[in-house]
Amino acid sequence: MLKNLLISLAIVITFTTSCAVAKEAEKDDQISTYELLNIFGEVMERTKAQYVEEQTDKKLIESALNGMLTSLDPHSSYLNEEDYKYMNEQTSGKFGGLGIEITMENGVVKVVSPIDDTPAAKAGIQAGDYITDIDGNTVIGLTLNEVVTKLRGKEGTKVKITVRRSGEKPFDVVLTRDIIKIQSVKNEIKNDDILYVRISAFNEDVDKDIEKAMNDAKKKLKNKLAGVVIDVRNNPGGLLDQAVKVSDLFLEQGEIVSTRSRNEEDTVKYSATAGDIAKGLPIVVMINEGSASASEITAGALQDHHRAVILGQKSFGKGSVQTVMPLRNNAAMRLTTARYYTPSGRSIQAKGIEPDIEVKQAKLEEIKSYGLNLSEADLKGALKNEQATNDKKKKDSDDENKKDDKADYQLIRALDLVKALYLYGQNDNANITPQKDEKKDEKKAK
Repeated sequence: MLKNLLISLAIVITFTTSCAVAKEAEKDDQISTYELLNIFGEVMERTKAQYVEEQTDKKLIESALNGMLTSLDPHSSYLNEEDYKYMNEQTSGKFGGLGIEITMENGVVKVVSPIDDTPAAKAGIQAGDYITDIDGNTVIGLTLNEVVTKLRGKEGTKVKITVRRSGEKPFDVVLTRDIIKIQSVKNEIKNDDILYVRISAFNEDVDKDIEKAMNDAKKKLKNKLAGVVIDVRNNPGGLLDQAVKVSDLFLEQGEIVSTRSRNEEDTVKYSATAGDIAKGLPIVVMINEGSASASEITAGALQDHHRAVILGQKSFGKGSVQTVMPLRNNAAMRLTTARYYTPSGRSIQAKGIEPDIEVKQAKLEEIKSYGLNLSEADLKGALKNEQATNDKKKKDSDDENKKDDKADYQLIRALDLVKALYLYGQNDNANITPQKDEKKDEKKAK
């Protein structure tokens, strides 16, 4: 009896002590927070009073807020009124600047990808390039927002950037700023029977543009459409809902992507609805080191569901979710709140999407025979083919269509792969097993 009483008393004392320690710790945390805030106020006042150049309260506080957020990860930041307006212009598909998506890496600006048909893309800026100086001034020590501000400017003005590229000496590039109008989706028919869809960014209505391209291709080619190539190389991403909708176009069911925060109950799963717009035709998705965020979600979803073959090079690896939270005075904060996971549970963050078939960009050159190889047509007195004229016209037309594609080795491989998958599927569906001749079997039996 006494033993049980002592145990009960010990439990009560332990519980009471734990509560007291917890309250004391909470009190200490509050004291530490208050002390740090007092230090912040003191630093701000001394900076205002003694810094070599006069500073405003607005600039100091906004810089402090941005510093707090950017210290967490490269994608969190404070957006003042101007930055917030610029961000909204980007997602709507029209803004001013150079046309590059950038991030910070070890204090240096890294190019995620240039955007198609923009000053940066036309000047040859590549994914993976590092920008070390802007107009002769180093970017080391600047925040990402400060770098963006320096790169932006009035249409027609110039900016000089110093670029470091792997395997090359640093070089300068002078770019002329322009109004960036993003045509997110471009499409054309390749090799007479393959729909090529280029997605440069996941902005508004991308899913509708792709759906229209598919429907137009079906009407034009009817039952001759062999498959689809989806090109998201150097696509820096964009809107999550567009990545989900684009993936959903080609999936019948199942999970597309999930976002998981630090609270398990906040996990959100996005699932496909019935209906594959391509009706099971082969799909090849092209990615490279400039494919990020929404591009990786789409590639990962189609890869995990075995709906597409992923071709190219490993993607960028941005698998984090940023939530933009509006604040007073038309400002906002961009905060990383979750991570992306593919349907199989793979985290994209810092890993990226590994292609099913790795194909590095290469230069394709034709090996000329200089007339040493002979064919039937070269022999003296060879019979002419009555279809030769039509075949030559078709060959000349095909050569003209492929002229621009020859410089893009990855695209050539993607088109060949779609065609091979289509032909394999056709043969697989066809009943090519010879039927047994029952009469012959009967004779053999007799």
